[in-house]
Amino acid sequence: MKNVDKIDDLSRDELVELTAIYAKNWLAHDGCWFLSVEEKYGMETAIEIDTESWRKFTVIEAQRLIEFLQLGKNSGIKGLKKALRFRLYSSLNEDEITVSEDKKTLEYRVKTCRVQSARRKKGLPDFPCKSVGIVEYGLFAKTIDSRFETESISCPPTISNPDYYCIWRFTLKD
Repeated sequence: MKNVDKIDDLSRDELVELTAIYAKNWLAHDGCWFLSVEEKYGMETAIEIDTESWRKFTVIEAQRLIEFLQLGKNSGIKGLKKALRFRLYSSLNEDEITVSEDKKTLEYRVKTCRVQSARRKKGLPDFPCKSVGIVEYGLFAKTIDSRFETESISCPPTISNPDYYCIWRFTLKD
């Protein structure tokens, strides 16, 4: 048993570990919620409800990161790159970020995905997350900078690059 009584008593390393636990718990709750809706109402309804949930949550998450990271309004590629690195997902999935030479386009590639891995372990098909992701990533990026346009390059159910679970492209428009 740890010799601590509250979060303030934890060391830096313990706080980092606890943050990862919190992120896993959040994602597990999201998955349990989704599977419950999917089992009762079917995939189509579960995706519809999930999309509306993400429509609200992703903006809240982005706004809180803007404030915490002191990104300011319309922080462009630099702000989006930083914000993506601090999302709850960032400690759970292995990802890559590349920025074009002209600094107008950012590609976000997810190499490992806990959501899809968990579904596969349960013998379930991949979650067709493209439609939800367009809302989630699109609104996240637009909250960081209103000039962003978001497109899915590869994402279930349409995988164009099997080396990644999904690939998202964010283009900064003038």
